[in-house]
Formats: sequence, structure tokens, C-alpha cells
Amino acid sequence: MASDYTVGDLVAEFLAACGVSTVFGIASVHNIPMLDGIGRRNTIRFMMARGELGGAHMADGYARVSRGLGVILSSTGPGAANTIGGLIEARFAGSPVLHITGLTSTKFADRAMGSVHDPFDQLAMMGSVCKAAYRIRSAQNALGVLTQAAVQAMTPPMGPVSVEVPIDLQRTKLERPAMLDNFVLPLPPPRVPTATELDELAARVIAAKRPLLWLGNGAKTAGRAAARLLDLGFGMVTSFNGRATVPEDHPQNLGGLTGSGMPIVTDFYKTVDLCLVVGCRLRGHETNDFNVKLPDNLIQIDAEPEANGRTYASQYFVCGDAAATLDALVSRIEGKLKVASGYVEEFTELKRNAQRAFIDTLGAYGTFSEQLRKVMPRDAIWARDVTQGNTTWGNRVFPLDAPNQNVYPVGAGIGQGLCLGIGAAAAAGDRKTVVMTGDGGFFLNVGELWTAVQENLDMTVIVMNDRGYGVIKRIQDATAQGRRYYADLDSPDLEKLSALSDIPYFRVSHADTFGDTVAKALAIKGLTMVEVDMTAVGEFPAYFPFNQKPAG
Repeated sequence: MASDYTVGDLVAEFLAACGVSTVFGIASVHNIPMLDGIGRRNTIRFMMARGELGGAHMADGYARVSRGLGVILSSTGPGAANTIGGLIEARFAGSPVLHITGLTSTKFADRAMGSVHDPFDQLAMMGSVCKAAYRIRSAQNALGVLTQAAVQAMTPPMGPVSVEVPIDLQRTKLERPAMLDNFVLPLPPPRVPTATELDELAARVIAAKRPLLWLGNGAKTAGRAAARLLDLGFGMVTSFNGRATVPEDHPQNLGGLTGSGMPIVTDFYKTVDLCLVVGCRLRGHETNDFNVKLPDNLIQIDAEPEANGRTYASQYFVCGDAAATLDALVSRIEGKLKVASGYVEEFTELKRNAQRAFIDTLGAYGTFSEQLRKVMPRDAIWARDVTQGNTTWGNRVFPLDAPNQNVYPVGAGIGQGLCLGIGAAAAAGDRKTVVMTGDGGFFLNVGELWTAVQENLDMTVIVMNDRGYGVIKRIQDATAQGRRYYADLDSPDLEKLSALSDIPYFRVSHADTFGDTVAKALAIKGLTMVEVDMTAVGEFPAYFPFNQKPAG
């Protein structure tokens, strides 16, 4: 008897075998067999985005919170092209996202014959923004290609991978692969450095008296060992994407106060005799385009060999998994590392003073972080868009307890926060998701608000409404002598917009009522909205680097 099992069924079963519980995307002519497989199996939730761009960001947010594979399923041609912005952000963030797209029939592909949605060299387009891009060329190699793509997405440095599945192959029947019965994604084991490398690393660390640990996205699994290094006397700072590897209320964890624009921090770096950088690019975005001077004695640990000296020069480099390498390091230096007398106390004082100095620059908004932290559940997801609030207190001083609470546009793109938050909420389980966005970013993808409505997600959306592109105005102040062209927006009334779908709505008109107002929204199960009327609260103060006087 002929099998009724198709490649579309195989895609659906493969995703479930990889532990994927939610897939994002839009139904279209070139992906119906795959969606039919998902629907009939009924083991995966398919979340219908309003656009492929939003769906790609949702898959990214889901991956960050679930710590697993995020999946965006699109149509071919224009649909695949619409995912590009989301896949670029996933590449920035190091998120394991699998993009599965349709394609015209195999016999028409790559021939420019004008079939519906037939793109010009779609594979090259996807390959230009992803870690890799593949095409399934036969039913027999479908499982192999899907496996390779998922493995590549999940292998450090993680990132998005795209797979084309021609529509005729989606419908092709085949015998169900028996290996799916007990399928395990064949991920390569993390590299543990050799004993020689680890001994040399330990010797260099033991020689330090004032050591600093700098963690990035690649070190998110190394929290236990990082906390032990703090116990041994290290101070610590993180990239914005590496935050909360150790809970940020730890007195020796500066978190996102990387020193950019903060002499109190950069002056302290001059007294540090070892900077141990783990799983971090030391990005220009967080070092004022590499103008933050770090200690000359810089040692790097990274799973990617190419990371060696990519931004700052390394005195010693160890290629290895962050958690495994730091675990081995701790076992070698315990009882041997002797930090300078008073160093830990100095670092604790540095954190107190740096946070105070930073908050003092925020004017009326200086209390927002403390107010929100008091009312927001400790385990809630903190998702943000690029706003003045996130660029300042949201990224730098709002304390978090775990790395997968931290969701924001690493590439600093506008309009991504709501969609990232929807994907995060889909993976959050019983935890609340709080999204902070500006009005400019919110209205860029406002249609996705109804994805959250339809899916009944437990989210509170905070819209910092200054009726324009506040970040752009700051750049114009600094670079165009204050001429603010094309940065003011007319937008729908948020209260009336919320009423369209019975979303409970709250407004903040005074800075000191922010926390209490958000608390009322958080107390409601489901989707709620809080508008911060920045015209009433006051203009957001200029912040670094826009508070600097022009040279000359």
C-alpha cells in the first residue's frame, strides 16, 4: 500500500522532534503542504503573524527565551524577502532561527519563467543574511538537509539558517523515516581546551591582582562558573546581550554599564591588571566604537576561533566552550588566586557610584527603573524596542536575574521590540512578558498587536510616547545643529486603538505614578497597554554621546 506520508509531513514531524512547540509565519500558496502537516499532527502551535517580518522577529524572541530553535515559515519570493530584517537581527543576536520557505516547482526554479512568487536567486538572497542557506532537491534528502540546517543554527556561534522546500517536493510522498522514532539532533560536542591551554590560562589568571570578567552572549550558559569567579574576587561587566549571566543585583556585577561615556568606569579600567573576555565581541556599539580603553592584559575565551583579536587585541586566546572552559579554570585557580586587598570593596563602591551617576543624568525618568522593578515579577521577560528609555536605563541599570529574560534589538533596529516580545511571550509559559517600545517603533509593526490578541498572550506593552522619533531627534541635535527634520509623527490615539480589541489601557502623565500605573496593568492576565505621555512627563534628557559638546 502506497504511503500517504509527504515531505510536508516530514517537516512537521522533524520540527516536533527538535523540541519546537511553536512555529511562526503566514499561510501561502507555496507552504500549504507543510502547514497541513503541522495542522494535522496538532503537536505544534502555529502562530499566525500579520507579516513575515514580524514572524521572523517572533521566532527570534521565542529562541532567546526557550533557549531552543525558533522557526519562521514563509512563502517564497516576496514572503521570503519579508523575513530578511528579522533574520538579520537574529544574526546580530546569535539566535538559532530556522527559516523554512517554499519555492516554485523544481522544474521552474532558477529559470526566470515567471511563476507565481518565483524570485531571482532566492538562495543567494537568503545566504547573504543567514549563516547558511540550503535547498531540498529530493524527497530522499529532505531529512538530511533539515537536520544539517538545524544543527548549523544551533552550533556556536548560533544564528539563522534558511531552507527552501520546492512546492512539488512538499507534496511528494515517501516512506516515513524510521529514525524519527527516536530522533536526536546531532549537535557537535562543545570544545573543551586541552590541559596545556587550561594550565597556561590558569597561570595567567593567578598572576592577576585586580581581575575583571567581561561576558557576552556566548557565555550565557556559564553563569555558575562566572558566579564562582566573583566569589574568588573578580569584578564583572557584560555586553547588553550577555546580561544577567550572573544576577544583576550581585554587587560585583556592573551589568551593562560598560564604560561608554562614563569616566567613572573607564578610569577604573586603568587600575585593572587582567580583563578576561568570554563569549563577547566587545562590540563598537558598547565601547563607543572601540574608544573605551581596556586593560592591555586582555585574555579571550571564545568558541569561535575568528573571535581572536577581532576588535581588541588579545594577549592570550583560548578556543573553547564558555561554560566548560570557565568550569575548568575555576577548579585550577581556587585557593591560588589572591586579589589585591580592598579590590572587591572598591568594585562594589564603583557599582554604587556608577549607577547613581548614570541615573542622575535621566532627569524625570531617573526613577523609572526602580519603580518598574518594584512592581514587575522577578521572573518576567523584559523585551524592548530601540527607545531613549531602553538605550539608557532599560539596557544599563534595570536589574535582571537570568539571561533569557533579556530580549531587545541587538542590531539597534527600530520597530522590532513588539514582535520580539510576542515571540518571547509564546515561550514564556506562566511568566509575564513586559514590552517597552517607543511610539515610532510601535506603529512600525502595530499590526502584530492583533497577533498577541488572537493568541491571548500574557503581555503588558509600555509605549513611551513622545510623538516622534526621539532617538533620531537626539542624533539631529548632535550632527545637524539641532535641525529636526522628518522626525515628528501623527499617530492613532493609543486609548482608542486599545479599545478596538478591548485591551485594558492605562496612561502615565506624571513620572512618580509610573510604577503604580504599570502595576495595575500587570495585575490583569492577558494583553494590556500602558502609554507614558512623555509630553506631560517631560522631554527625555540628552544622553551619551548626544550630551557631548562638538569637538573644536
